[in-house]
Amino acid sequence: MTANRRFRRVIRIGPVQVATYYDGRGREKHTAACTAPRCGFATDYDSRAAAELAARTHRCAVR
Repeated sequence: MTANRRFRRVIRIGPVQVATYYDGRGREKHTAACTAPRCGFATDYDSRAAAELAARTHRCAVR
């Protein structure tokens, strides 16, 4: 079953998008996901700063 998330405060840092959403239990979460083809990088964080740091330091392995 897929989760229906409403992302807000979406920003783009290079090929990575950072967004904020509420999980199924009502907690605020932050995600960083790379939009490059065949990259597959996507992680969730508890703080916005951690998600933005991951976006700034991400390097795609696939070129």
